[in-house]
Amino acid sequence: MAGIKAELVGGPATLSDVDRRREVVDLAEQVKVSTGAGYEHFSHNGQFNTAGGEKIAVFAWTGRTKIAE
Repeated sequence: MAGIKAELVGGPATLSDVDRRREVVDLAEQVKVSTGAGYEHFSHNGQFNTAGGEKIAVFAWTGRTKIAE
């Protein structure tokens, strides 16, 4: 199954450009990125950008959770 190109927006400025571009399988699933001692969460709200003729799903930052110790 082919992935859907996605861009992560918002969240910590320390998140690299490489981490902000990825492929997802399902737009309804939340994207979770491990950073430091926690996770940054991103959700798709229906927005898309077009770059170079490609449709890219925008996932906006929804919050951070800490890793349980």
